[in-house]
Amino acid sequence: MNGELIDIGANLAHQSFADDLDEVIRRAAAAGVTRQIVTGADLASSRAAAQIGAAHPAALWSTAGVHPHHAHALQAGWREELHALLGLPGVVAVGECGLDYFRDFSPRPAQRAAFAAQLEIAAAVAKPVFLHQREAHADFTAILAEHRPGLIGGVAHCFTGGAGELEAYLELGLSIGVTGWVCDERRGLALREAVPHIPPERLMIETDAPYLLPRDLRPPPKSRRNEPAFLPHIARTVAGIRGESPEALATTTTRNALRFFRLGS
Repeated sequence: MNGELIDIGANLAHQSFADDLDEVIRRAAAAGVTRQIVTGADLASSRAAAQIGAAHPAALWSTAGVHPHHAHALQAGWREELHALLGLPGVVAVGECGLDYFRDFSPRPAQRAAFAAQLEIAAAVAKPVFLHQREAHADFTAILAEHRPGLIGGVAHCFTGGAGELEAYLELGLSIGVTGWVCDERRGLALREAVPHIPPERLMIETDAPYLLPRDLRPPPKSRRNEPAFLPHIARTVAGIRGESPEALATTTTRNALRFFRLGS
């Protein structure tokens, strides 16, 4: 497809990319995915994501934060370290942060405390939040609503919900990140119904690589690993559902990502 794409969520610090990261970045660029936001999921991966971004300053930026799965492992001084990471020029958002009551890898009170703390940090450093929510909609929206006045923006990363969740997120002023979940004819029906109702100025796309390989990608990679080069497949699917051309969708989502993460032109 023609047109530049920006993958707003790629976990390039994941171990599965350790042996061929440069090739992954090259394949993405060859596919038109010329810029990416590398996701930080805890302090260690946030440091690694910042290092990856610094090594590719024209193409990669990163987030820094603590996923709810890791909230139980936070130790004294973590806020100060997160502040320091967010002071780096290539670190453009706080997160991945939020709540996950589906896995419950961390106690829910610890998740809520870590989420609220990161929203406070985001307000202090004036950077947007990269948000995760699974099976925790009520608590997630309540905490976010409390802190929303101090935030400059947020994106619902890997949105998989339906019309009700979409409406609530839009009322909170969130942008919406759509992944290859939309390509799954089994699990993605609610999302496919919601996608046409996302305002164009709020829509962004992402792979969440190496996770969420589009189910209908043909041929699938033997490794079953998702990677940013597959973002055009997601873009074409989203465009088709919305009744747009892939080129128009590329223009819109790229413009939105540039503005949201303040990447320049």
